Amino acid sequence: MNPGLLKLAVVGSRSAYGRLAGITGGVAVGVCLLLLLWGGANGLSGRDDRGAWLRETGSPAVSVPAAAGDPTVSGPATPVPLTTDTALMRADPVEVFRDQLINRRDFAALSTATVQIPGIGNPPAPGRYHASPALQRLIESTPRDQLGDRFGQFAGTIDDAALPGPDSLIVITGATEAELRQSGRASLVSDFTTKPYGGSAAAYSTVLSIGAIAVFFPVLLLISIVTGLGAAQRRERFATLRLIGASPQVVSRIAAIETAVPSLTGALLGVALAAVLRPAAAQIPVNGTRMFAADLATGPVAAPAVVAVVVAASSLVAAHRTARAGIGPLGVTRAVHEKTPTMWRSVPLLTGLAAMTAAVAIIRVLQVRLPWLESPLLIGGFVLILVGIVAIGSWLTQLVSRAGLRRARSAAAVIAASRIQRTPVATFRSVSGLVIAVFVVSVFAGASSVIQTTGTPPARAGLLQPTSLHSAVDAGHTPAQAGEAARRAAKLSGIRSAVVGYGPAALQERDPGPDIYLRAADAPGLGFKDIPATEAVTVDRSFLYAWTTQPLTLTPAPAANLDALVPVVIVVGTDGTPEAMDRARTALNGSGVTATPATSPSDITLQSTGRLIQGLAVLAYLGMFAAIAIAGLSLAVATASAILDRKRALGLMRLMGMPVSVLRRVITREAAVPLLTVLLLSIGLGFLVAWLMVTGINDSYRMTWPAPDYFATLALSLLLALAAVAATFSLIRGSTAVAVTRFE
Repeated sequence: MNPGLLKLAVVGSRSAYGRLAGITGGVAVGVCLLLLLWGGANGLSGRDDRGAWLRETGSPAVSVPAAAGDPTVSGPATPVPLTTDTALMRADPVEVFRDQLINRRDFAALSTATVQIPGIGNPPAPGRYHASPALQRLIESTPRDQLGDRFGQFAGTIDDAALPGPDSLIVITGATEAELRQSGRASLVSDFTTKPYGGSAAAYSTVLSIGAIAVFFPVLLLISIVTGLGAAQRRERFATLRLIGASPQVVSRIAAIETAVPSLTGALLGVALAAVLRPAAAQIPVNGTRMFAADLATGPVAAPAVVAVVVAASSLVAAHRTARAGIGPLGVTRAVHEKTPTMWRSVPLLTGLAAMTAAVAIIRVLQVRLPWLESPLLIGGFVLILVGIVAIGSWLTQLVSRAGLRRARSAAAVIAASRIQRTPVATFRSVSGLVIAVFVVSVFAGASSVIQTTGTPPARAGLLQPTSLHSAVDAGHTPAQAGEAARRAAKLSGIRSAVVGYGPAALQERDPGPDIYLRAADAPGLGFKDIPATEAVTVDRSFLYAWTTQPLTLTPAPAANLDALVPVVIVVGTDGTPEAMDRARTALNGSGVTATPATSPSDITLQSTGRLIQGLAVLAYLGMFAAIAIAGLSLAVATASAILDRKRALGLMRLMGMPVSVLRRVITREAAVPLLTVLLLSIGLGFLVAWLMVTGINDSYRMTWPAPDYFATLALSLLLALAAVAATFSLIRGSTAVAVTRFE
């Protein structure tokens, strides 16, 4: 190929340089986002793999054989002895410090044990602990009576290989075998699971895949739009080449090369930009922790693969478009007529909805879980819906433009409706990124709406006060021991009361059980006002639970009953300050008589049944931001490209006396009509798909009304669309000036 011919075709004018710069910049942004998405997916997967060991539940530490002579009756439970390849582990409910969750694991093992705990190796000795670096920094910067005294003596830090992220709060403590067996909540472990979410792993991966595709698709639209910049001007240059003897094959190769060069440059810049932004992207907290910068690395294959695919795809598309245009030596027609869209364009959308509905039907109707079938149906259906929205959008846009043309009453309305009717596909393509963004935002908002933030219960007489904490007393401890622990707690700063509750037997978690007996003199410390005039009173044990919303009353009880009962719970009242709350937690957890970590009614705000969805909430909002930002850029580029492609026609209108303001209204209408046509459809489909996704994770989840952030995001989308169109107004004036409007 003649290099001079290539130079003449590609860089023959200032506008050509601008076009190449636009393609380079757009591809750079797209490739950067693709690599960050790829790295984010790898990082989330790696992070979940590192934290999988925390989900290990082990095997029972006691064996319960059948009674002799009657296999239906259980015999006495006997402890399963420790061996060199096993260890006792107690996975307590997470501890709390200043509204932060701490994962705690207590271990006891033989001195010759070979069990290796992730991140530390051999189990720690009793009274010693290993902490994650973030937790150890917290311990060192906090008075010991508020946090450090809960764990013992520091023995070392947990290696990063066993931490989900640099902000993870994890502690591994050593205990005696007797202590763990007495708690009744220990299990035997010999190895640790590598499945991050157990049975939910497939659902988790499916949701992550759908989220990545949701952000990935607008990036593809952006790259597609920027590589088509200046298409009309390029067709005219290619017609000139045909006139001086270039063959159609040569013209197609030139089109491919002129797109490949800026695409390659942009792709390489995108790779460099992704490397620069990787440390900043790692600082974004997801599910309570940031990522390690190394988590976002894509490996040696990803970057070359993305560059090769983007350059090859853009080049092939450019060559294909040029060949299809049928450029001859006498030029091309000034109006490129498109094939009229038909109802067949609704097939991908309907097929996608059918696929996702089928996956939900398997879960809800057949009551079976088939991950090997559900995931492909959900992911494939989501991709088809994305493609279907773009496909059906042009058909709906054409129908609306026909109706608008019949009712047009101004020059701007007539011109805009006529152009939309002639080129519905090209017109809708310019706003397709924003339409997809609205759909994606609706999906994310709908999925996030299952997270119901439960507020701290109000302080009311007859309910456990929100500034108090309680902890069950371990079986086998005497009233004197529990009373001494309560007295020590009551002496601490910020502690207003410490009350021991009694019962016939130790409390079992969530067991309705018998009432709790109290000394009447202690009842005011629990917030009760109407107290019977007796020495002892009883209250239903539901008093301890945060989900109790109806105030409870005290009933009289004979004082002699307390002598025959055992301590079952210690309730500590505080002044509500974070320091006092943490001081009370540390006192109860380190007292040696409690069976469970101290719990406050306000802790309900930190723990939810929708932990999986909760962990994806931040990703959802990040996806919203990315989709909207990419869509705004795509709309601005597409609008500018449409103006450049039609600058001759627009310039002729200026020559005939049409004001620039009318041309601006034409461009605005051409963007507004297709956008508003499919906007409600995108919103409705978004929430429908969100419901299908959420049901695919767990059919017990329920969607609620979206948060106000969603409506703010929709408003931002519309403002961004206006800004993107308004940004091209100066281009209209410059491209349609009298001096510019001329024929070669």
